Amino acid sequence: MKIRQMAAAALTAISLVCASGCGGRNESSSEASVSSAVSTPGKSSSADIVSTRQDTNSVPLDDNTFSFNVPVNVIPISGTSSDSGESIENPPEIKDDVINITSAAKLVKQMRVGWNLGNTLDSLGGSGLSSETAWGNPVTTKAMIDNVKAGGFNVLRVPVSWGEHLDEDQNIDKAWLDRVQEVVDYGIDNDMFVILNTHHEEWYMPKQSDLDDDLKTLEKLWRQIAERFMGYGEKLLFEGVNEPRLRGEGEEWTGTPEAREIVNKYAETFVRTVRASGGNNEKRALLISPYAASSNPENLAALRIPQNAGNIIVSVHAYLPYDFALNVQGTAQYNENDGSIEWVMNNIKSIFTDKNIPVIITEFGTLHKNNTDDRLRCLDDFLSAAKNIGVPCVWWDNGAVYSDGENFGLLNRTDGGWYFPGIVNEMNRILGE
Repeated sequence: MKIRQMAAAALTAISLVCASGCGGRNESSSEASVSSAVSTPGKSSSADIVSTRQDTNSVPLDDNTFSFNVPVNVIPISGTSSDSGESIENPPEIKDDVINITSAAKLVKQMRVGWNLGNTLDSLGGSGLSSETAWGNPVTTKAMIDNVKAGGFNVLRVPVSWGEHLDEDQNIDKAWLDRVQEVVDYGIDNDMFVILNTHHEEWYMPKQSDLDDDLKTLEKLWRQIAERFMGYGEKLLFEGVNEPRLRGEGEEWTGTPEAREIVNKYAETFVRTVRASGGNNEKRALLISPYAASSNPENLAALRIPQNAGNIIVSVHAYLPYDFALNVQGTAQYNENDGSIEWVMNNIKSIFTDKNIPVIITEFGTLHKNNTDDRLRCLDDFLSAAKNIGVPCVWWDNGAVYSDGENFGLLNRTDGGWYFPGIVNEMNRILGE
């Protein structure tokens, strides 16, 4: 009964999704009006870290904070804007790997725990290649991803915003595509699973009036991405649209029947486009999301797996319990009797994994509120519950630790090592060495 009551409360009080693809800025004031229910991990972008790092009102690191003395060198990127013909110094080579035909379910079983390169290639408001650092995080280097792999993570999710890098004919800027490939290779070269997506995209709106144009853009965008990466092996996965939703509207995070159906059409177009591109993409594992990547059971149940889709994985976001994990103004104390973690995992199990449909929780995490012990207890419950139903999880790291907003940072991207090694160690303990 308690879980049933929590379920009702959760539909309005906890996000069960991460707003704005977790890691965006405050995209609109309407976000806060959804029952004050959904906050945006990374809404306080890492650009805010720069301005608040010395702010006495910011949240301090606690006694468990530690940073290894491993330098992470920032590699400069040449050029200042795509309009000036900028390019990266050493464009990556096109691959021609042999793909092992492994089922999506078997791939998921090989995944332990993952890490999101948040507020980086998904940042908005920059120009050309400088977009990568527009929200305050440093340029991504191979050394950073080496540290992630050394920390026990074998999944790297690379959120990418593409819309600001399209010309009027929706062609992707070559320099941007080269840079994305270079970062993807940092993970592939570390023998990690890499999930590449479309993140803070503003060219779509799941309404019938926008559908035709949305599908055209979605198809052309993924045709170009799929062509560039068609030679990569099975450790590269594509994720169609991050948190597809009615941005800025009153039902942004709950959805409507029409919007849920249009999100299904997005998934169908994404899958069809990638499969038609040929090469290894015919067998590649692809991730599709329910409306807003929500773990609300109504949205989960509305997701339709496209016919003849091949290797498909469902992508879901869950920051639980909401007041502890995601609400900046919420509690710093973890309540193990909250019930929301069990409720969400039971829904994922009954709707998907019991039917042999694999799932990855592609975004999860808890806010730093100077409360590492409570975060560790929550992490234990969350990852243990996910492990029990065979669902790997990917931590949302937006690089923020000191801001007045959403502090999900784990990796010290400047000096190397981890801000909270206890959290990383606990992940490895729960999931096994």
